[in-house]
Amino acid sequence: MSDRRFLCLGGGDGWHADQLRSAAAKRGCDFEVAAYETLTARIGDKVHASCIAGPVHGFDAVLTRTMPAGSLEQITFRLAILHDLVQSPESPAIVNPPRSLEIAIDKFATLAHVARLGYSVPETIVVQSRGEAVDAFEKLGRDCVVKPIFGGEGRGVMRIRDAELAWYTFSTLEQLGAVCYVQRFVRPGGSDTRLLVIGESVVGLRRCNGTDFRTNISNGGTCQPITVSDEASEMAIRICDSMGLKFAAVDIVDSNDGIPKIIEVNAIPGWKGAQSAADFNIAERIIELLVREASSRKAHC
Repeated sequence: MSDRRFLCLGGGDGWHADQLRSAAAKRGCDFEVAAYETLTARIGDKVHASCIAGPVHGFDAVLTRTMPAGSLEQITFRLAILHDLVQSPESPAIVNPPRSLEIAIDKFATLAHVARLGYSVPETIVVQSRGEAVDAFEKLGRDCVVKPIFGGEGRGVMRIRDAELAWYTFSTLEQLGAVCYVQRFVRPGGSDTRLLVIGESVVGLRRCNGTDFRTNISNGGTCQPITVSDEASEMAIRICDSMGLKFAAVDIVDSNDGIPKIIEVNAIPGWKGAQSAADFNIAERIIELLVREASSRKAHC
């Protein structure tokens, strides 16, 4: 009989799911993957949430991965199910919980949270109109990175140094009803440090890209393991703990002023590039984290 039953919500099939299935099997655990779109709920004496893999309360832990796009109602419903699971004493452990996802998926909310903790972040101006965005572009020295407030893996990220391009970009964003997230470009670009947090352990990775300021592997970046200092490890764990994250990545961009700046906290990190640089199996550590969280949840119920 299996030691534990785990459910992965979102992310789909592919390399990451295969890695987790293999690691779970090695640990003697069942591992199921279900799309967020298959979530349903029935309300009677209490809330009963189910998915294509079965009743959610039948699992020991749930690993939340990428939630696909949807209408406001669909996204709200999916998050509401997760919020209910967190509040129910019979529910599985949730890694990462919905409130953590809501903060981390929002670049403004994340950066504001990190700044409140006292860590250095790039100067950023967030506005809702073309005129204010153009003013922000000028205030930030006419060399800015414009990002979607939601999103990852460098998608939709642009470096803008031309005033005309800025005007057209912000006009388009305004027409789309998007928020303009305008951030001062941090020189030199093309190099950063990723601190991958798995429970109380921190894995350090050095990411570099010689042809693009974005360091993501999907944009041609390379990844090498590094030794993490006690100070950096404590910082990454403090940030993640304060956001309720058990599995996440803290990204720190190099800066010519000598003060590295935290640029993002990723609550749904991929680890394909990290695995190529690591001398241990990252998926196995994630499964061990789920085992510990499931045991802790059961002990407190």
